[in-house]
Amino acid sequence: MKKSVSNPKLLNVIKDYQTPLYLFDTDILARQIQKIKNILGDHVELCYAMKANPFLTKSLVPLVDFFEVCSPGEFSICERAQIPGDKIVLSGVHKNALDVDHAVKTYGGSITYTAESLSHWQMLHDSAEKHQVSIPVLLRLTSGNQFGMDENLMKEIIQKGPYQWITIEGIQYFSGTQKKSSSRLSKELTKLDAMCGELKEAYGFTVKKIEYGPGLPVCYFEEEENKEDEMLNDLSSAIRAMTFGGSVTLEMGRFIAASCGYYVTQVVDKKTNKGVNYCIVDGGCHQVNYYGQMLAMKKPPILHLGDETGETEEWTICGSLCTVNDMLCKQYPLKNLQLGDYLVFKKTGAYSVTEGMSLFLSRDLPTVLLYSEKDQITAARQSMPTNILNYFQS
Repeated sequence: MKKSVSNPKLLNVIKDYQTPLYLFDTDILARQIQKIKNILGDHVELCYAMKANPFLTKSLVPLVDFFEVCSPGEFSICERAQIPGDKIVLSGVHKNALDVDHAVKTYGGSITYTAESLSHWQMLHDSAEKHQVSIPVLLRLTSGNQFGMDENLMKEIIQKGPYQWITIEGIQYFSGTQKKSSSRLSKELTKLDAMCGELKEAYGFTVKKIEYGPGLPVCYFEEEENKEDEMLNDLSSAIRAMTFGGSVTLEMGRFIAASCGYYVTQVVDKKTNKGVNYCIVDGGCHQVNYYGQMLAMKKPPILHLGDETGETEEWTICGSLCTVNDMLCKQYPLKNLQLGDYLVFKKTGAYSVTEGMSLFLSRDLPTVLLYSEKDQITAARQSMPTNILNYFQS
């Protein structure tokens, strides 16, 4: 080991594992949840969008109120992790009758279901009637895209109620991620609050719950102004100003998970081509992803685990894929970069582990580690080959 290694604690955690790898610090995760709760208060419930990082699901059971589940695969993860039904919101733009029927038959009304279309509504109604169980449903209101249903359809469904086997709990609404305007959050919540009043006046329908995805921003790059806490405080004020009288559940993924993640990759080659220093790492863009990165020009937070006693040079960090697009960051300042050093990309707790084009070039899937001071290291997934997925011959 080199002398003067920066962050020896992190190096000690990862040095016995093959890179590239993901490390998710569940202590950081718990602190982020606590910060959110401290600002929002006890009257707001938290729903974790597990698509952001399904590996955190089990760790989040005691920390959040619900999990948003958007696919049969995510539902299977919840079953294997033994997530209680009353913590599951079965959502998603595509539902099929078999999967819905399995959920209704197995968990009945303990799960909250969402309807994004008339066919979803009919599917849920038919299954509930078949199994003679009453189920709670949220109607997803569209924000103007393929998700959710039109306001007129939502009102039509409400107007025809009440229903024997379905209780309409309220409204689900999500309009995007990385929102950087508090006024947009306030306008959306004001709109939802007013709609609740209209439904009460027109149909005598009381909205018991609003599940809202605020899309709070995560500051990923050095040049960005960090407004995460400011936006969270503004969101809290906007919720407190609502008058509809029901409960508010905030659905978050990125804002909960991003800060707990590290993507660790090792320097395997160095070269200077036409005056540009290139550093090749054993990972790449198929495994690490920052929302808003543009042609590798923005600088995410990177830790260099190596002997940093030398001179600083600028390095363009590239991955192992055979494409010029596999460029992670341009002209990143690093001291005394050497072969075998680790580069640790911070704030990769959300989406990187699932969004990358992981099958490209048949590179192995990285090891996934969970870390806490109490439990130390747990291997959530060992490194896995992908070549068997890309070619199979019987």
